[in-house]
Amino acid sequence: MPDLGPLHPQIVHFVVALLLVGVALRWISLTGKLPFTGPAATTLLLLGTVAAVFAASSGTDAHDVVERIPGVGQAVRDHEDWGHTTRTVFLIVAGLEIVALVLARRRAAWGRWALVLSGLVGLFGCYAVYETADRGGKLVYTFAGGPGLRTGDTSDIARLFTAGVYEQAMVDRARHQSAAAAALIDELARRSPNDTTVQLLHIESQLRDRQDAKAALAALGALHAAPDNPRLAVRVGMLTADSYVALGQADSAKAVLRRLVAQFPMFQRLKDRLAQLGG
Repeated sequence: MPDLGPLHPQIVHFVVALLLVGVALRWISLTGKLPFTGPAATTLLLLGTVAAVFAASSGTDAHDVVERIPGVGQAVRDHEDWGHTTRTVFLIVAGLEIVALVLARRRAAWGRWALVLSGLVGLFGCYAVYETADRGGKLVYTFAGGPGLRTGDTSDIARLFTAGVYEQAMVDRARHQSAAAAALIDELARRSPNDTTVQLLHIESQLRDRQDAKAALAALGALHAAPDNPRLAVRVGMLTADSYVALGQADSAKAVLRRLVAQFPMFQRLKDRLAQLGG
């Protein structure tokens, strides 16, 4: 069987949608008010169970790489255990749905009770789906598991490194640990000398963390920003204005902001900053 690990995110979304809607339709069908919901529920639950089997298999294919990240192992195992529970519960549900179909063809009275039992087991299955998804989200948002797994592209790992270093630098800055924040952003700039967004972050760090407005202005002057990118132009202009303010040159800062307001009147923050300086 081919390695399904890279497809795990796509497969699990089908599991969530098909099974949750399938259980809801099963309970609606038991009221007898909407006849179409019975066959629809059976179809969705059977398809969702097949998807759950593939989701568990793809998760097994994917877990080894993620589990090697220090501190992630238990979170991976928790997610995997709930995934297996979900698969098992809905295999039972699928079995009950098939039994109900067979009994319905034979016009046996027990068919309805099989559907009721399917609905009851399905409720626990919905809980299992939720717990599995919750732990999967934890792997992504808390432990950053998975970058590079889908594509095999090492640039995914570089993006993870950039995000992690940036977030830690912002935490250090908020804690007034300016030297630590500056050192982290220096490392990002060293690793990405051709990334304009990283270089702007570095310039901002020179201004805010190192309190070196002259160096920030010099770097801004040497920066080659794309002229057709309004957001980038506004950020460069705002940093330029802030650098002038830090140097006590408020008139120069106002001139920069007035030019930007005239060029990009849709950016309210430019107008607000100009107003703060007495416009």
